[in-house]
Amino acid sequence: MGASSKSPLKVVVLMGGPSAEREVSLSTGRGCAEALRGEGYEVVELDAGADLVDRLGEIKPDVVFNALHGRWGEDGCVQGILEWLRIPYTHSGVLASALAMDKERSKVAFRAAGLPVCESRIVTKEDAQADHVMAPPYVVKPNNEGSSVGIYIVQEGANSPPTLSDNMPAQVMVETYAPGRELTTTVVGDRALLVTDIITDGWYDYDAKYAAGGSRHVIPADLPEEITAICLDYALRAHNALGCRGVSRTDFRWDETRGLDGLIILEVNTQPGMTPTSLVPEQAEHSGMTFGQLCAWMVEDASCER
Repeated sequence: MGASSKSPLKVVVLMGGPSAEREVSLSTGRGCAEALRGEGYEVVELDAGADLVDRLGEIKPDVVFNALHGRWGEDGCVQGILEWLRIPYTHSGVLASALAMDKERSKVAFRAAGLPVCESRIVTKEDAQADHVMAPPYVVKPNNEGSSVGIYIVQEGANSPPTLSDNMPAQVMVETYAPGRELTTTVVGDRALLVTDIITDGWYDYDAKYAAGGSRHVIPADLPEEITAICLDYALRAHNALGCRGVSRTDFRWDETRGLDGLIILEVNTQPGMTPTSLVPEQAEHSGMTFGQLCAWMVEDASCER
């Protein structure tokens, strides 16, 4: 596929939707749509609703740029619809999307690939609130949300478990807290770009990720060469272990007091943010790829085969 001055590809940028990350998705989608227009594509912005199949049938796009975040948009659901409709789409396919969104199952794949992850278990919301299900410090979070939605940190020495909000799911993940620096690496195709060190005043939560000034990014991260090399290696191996395609971002914690043993994979994001404060466009630009070029690469890489 390729865009030309005579007949540019028609690209639907799919954004919004019903998930808890709707606003981030809208910001991502608008930015990507503008960038793709600048690269010469014919672009239609589409808020994903219940009439999605009908709207795609009316628009008849050549490619769907999937700018959705959260459940339904990055967990394999919309990917299945697009494969059924035989419309090429960006990012990972059905299986990789579903695996990456399910934090516990993705850990099974990571362990099988020899990658380091935190100890964790899936428990009922009631059990997580009734008593400590593991020794503090630990984290309680949904098993299938992103962008640090619904994160509870139980500090060392806490006398009681957390009181979870009503909108937390019936089952939650309880995970050993991984101390240290927050690092992240982007994979584009078969290449891991570099490592960013994310510096915040506290937990790297939703606001720190998306609010202007919520965090500071050191790019490339000031790390020992061995740790940089291992982050790049782990990110590419994690991408491949889940069967990802296109762009992904792997998040790490590194406890520098423990050297290589202190490096842990937190998760792989198959639909990483593409907002003005997002990490992937920043890493791509630092690697010599403009935002428009990155979005165009993703369109040309689109597929409906897996």
